[in-house]
Amino acid sequence: MGLRDILFGRKQLKEASPDRLFALSTAQVTLEVELGLKPGGSAAAVFKPLSAGEFALAERDLNELLDVAVRDSGSEVSREEDTYGYQWVVVRDPELEDLVTTVHLITSELIARGFGAQLLGSIFRFDDTAKQRPVFLIYAYKRGAFYPFVPSGEKARDNAAELELKAQLEHELPIEQDLTRWFPLYDAPL
Repeated sequence: MGLRDILFGRKQLKEASPDRLFALSTAQVTLEVELGLKPGGSAAAVFKPLSAGEFALAERDLNELLDVAVRDSGSEVSREEDTYGYQWVVVRDPELEDLVTTVHLITSELIARGFGAQLLGSIFRFDDTAKQRPVFLIYAYKRGAFYPFVPSGEKARDNAAELELKAQLEHELPIEQDLTRWFPLYDAPL
């Protein structure tokens, strides 16, 4: 950020950081054995919609990228749009490592093609076998960190469970320390 940007109040967006996503693969043993969280077989990357001009070019590139991801990993990949107009690239695969690798491939390619500023995050579903409920780990690209999200009903979340997971995972994953940045994703298509 230069002096001109400071004087005119412009703020440069922080670049997306996808590489810390792989920490999730190394934390799998802790998630499964110690916490009873089994991979739920789905994950998604979400990004802001592109402008009309950018969209035409990116649409073709993104479809080619998804074809490569499916071919290389064997994962099932689809695209959805939510009620707010955000784009979701949903990946389904029973193996957590394949989910992480495919999501990383997709987001890395989006960044390489200049769309890193549009990346919001990725979400990975886990199933809490003891409490019979979904638990999500959300990766915020601009922060380079994960945070837990435990829905407890329609538009409600279990803050105590989220804080407990934070404490249990801090030595395994880069965890977002600023709790005000723990945004819920209630209507994620997972």
